[in-house]
Amino acid sequence: MQKNAILRLKDISISFGDNQVIHNISYGLNKNEVLGIVGESGSGKSVSSLAILGLLPRRISKITSGSIIYEDEDLTQLSSKAFQRIRGNKIAMIFQEPMSSLNPSMTCGKQVEEILLQHSNLSKNEVKQETISLFEKVKLPNPERILKSYPHEISGGQKQRVMIAMAIACKPDILIADEPTTALDVTVQKDIISLLKELQIETKMSIIFITHDLALISEIADRVIVMYKGDIVEQGAVKDIFKNPKHNYTKALINSRPSLDTRLQTLPTIQDFLNDTISNDIVTSEAREKNHKILYSKPPILEVINIEKEFISKSGLFTKSQSFKAVNNVSFKLYEGETLGLVGESGCGKSTLGNAILQLDKATAGAILYNGIDITKLSTTNTRALRKDIQIIFQDPYSSLNPRIPVGEAIMEPMEVHNLYASDIERKEKVIDILNRVGLSEDYFNRYPHEFSGGQRQRIGIARTIALQPKLIVCDESVSALDISVQAQVLNLLNELKTDFGFTYIFISHDLAVVKYMSDQLLVMNQGKIEELDDADVIYNAPKKEYTKKLIHAIPKGL
Repeated sequence: MQKNAILRLKDISISFGDNQVIHNISYGLNKNEVLGIVGESGSGKSVSSLAILGLLPRRISKITSGSIIYEDEDLTQLSSKAFQRIRGNKIAMIFQEPMSSLNPSMTCGKQVEEILLQHSNLSKNEVKQETISLFEKVKLPNPERILKSYPHEISGGQKQRVMIAMAIACKPDILIADEPTTALDVTVQKDIISLLKELQIETKMSIIFITHDLALISEIADRVIVMYKGDIVEQGAVKDIFKNPKHNYTKALINSRPSLDTRLQTLPTIQDFLNDTISNDIVTSEAREKNHKILYSKPPILEVINIEKEFISKSGLFTKSQSFKAVNNVSFKLYEGETLGLVGESGCGKSTLGNAILQLDKATAGAILYNGIDITKLSTTNTRALRKDIQIIFQDPYSSLNPRIPVGEAIMEPMEVHNLYASDIERKEKVIDILNRVGLSEDYFNRYPHEFSGGQRQRIGIARTIALQPKLIVCDESVSALDISVQAQVLNLLNELKTDFGFTYIFISHDLAVVKYMSDQLLVMNQGKIEELDDADVIYNAPKKEYTKKLIHAIPKGL
């Protein structure tokens, strides 16, 4: 244990009911240090950090052994009232999802002011000035406007900055950042990491930075702890862990992310490392070029011609309507068996374009030809028939599955709608085949969505999509919320299904490393327009536009 530790966890065990989820872990956080904690969902990294602030759910969980020492005081022995003087004041926390952490009925300014009024002796006018100063410190544009804005009126990156302003308002000794950049674009993520580093240098506070991404940890942390199934399996200086990882689990976390230099045929997963079943077969540039010659010799399956999507906003009864082009004059061709990567920051128009292709939100102008037929002009009946051929895999499978329907029935449902197969018995057989195909067993047929992990739910979402035997699948941020190793499993599955069934993908993501690995062609969007369109490797190796260079530069590279 470190001699100058500001916080010490000693032999901490935590149980939920009879299930012990944290097993005798010990570590220290030094003054003026950034400590990274990495691991997949379920590794215990967030639970152990919530225990520091006394935020574990009281009725279903408890600390069964150990101590958490801060300023010679054991935090495990504090009452709820005693914790109030520490939370937000001495130890603060930034959560993963700012939208659910911020109060939607209060302005951003009021939410920061509330903390200052609680923990300081400043007057109301001084509190307002301090809030504006904090917004300036976290580099929010136009702090006076943000002060009066509600959370839904600002972007994801701005919401996260408001959360950081709240967390540092009382100049805490310790800041716990729990997956603060997971849902953000790579460029916004880079900005937030830079901001936290600047604040840490300026204020000398200690930071616990929690993530599942080891490459990200390398950009901010001094020291790193690796957690797996409630245990600390490895800890040390970031450089040592990266250059010489000792535990197979750490090696897996480092290598499960798609490489930017070589394209493996199959991404290694955690289990591959633990079972020593790693395949190092690569896709050579010659094999890729040969495949592309075959792909692009056929007519396109989809042709998007001068597509525009305009939204009209009217903020008040007597105000003039304003128009905004989310997609502006976009044209490209997509070939059968191809994966087209679609990247750009939030708000660039990539999901709006995907929705227009799916006919979920009709384009304002232009044409979309699917096998030579303009689908923007189809009748409602013909559009419904088209749904069988063009399907989507959503970002969050949990919200797209009915929580009251067993997953087997959810997969059968679209089969019935489109009159596939002769009977329910035959449909059930097909569903069981599909479940097996996506790595799930027949036993899961009668289970409900809440009984599955995030990765399993994404497999169910994929199973539901492929049940209709579509020709074209739009993957809209379909792996962005998954752990690195689960992401690797799902990407491998998508590639296998593409090979076996001849699927064509439009792969939408803000993660350029993933898109580069998956894609044949890459389409970069910025402010509704196409910035660049070319072979994925060509764009990554020699980007022509500054915007593309900025996206590539923002990818966490590791050491």
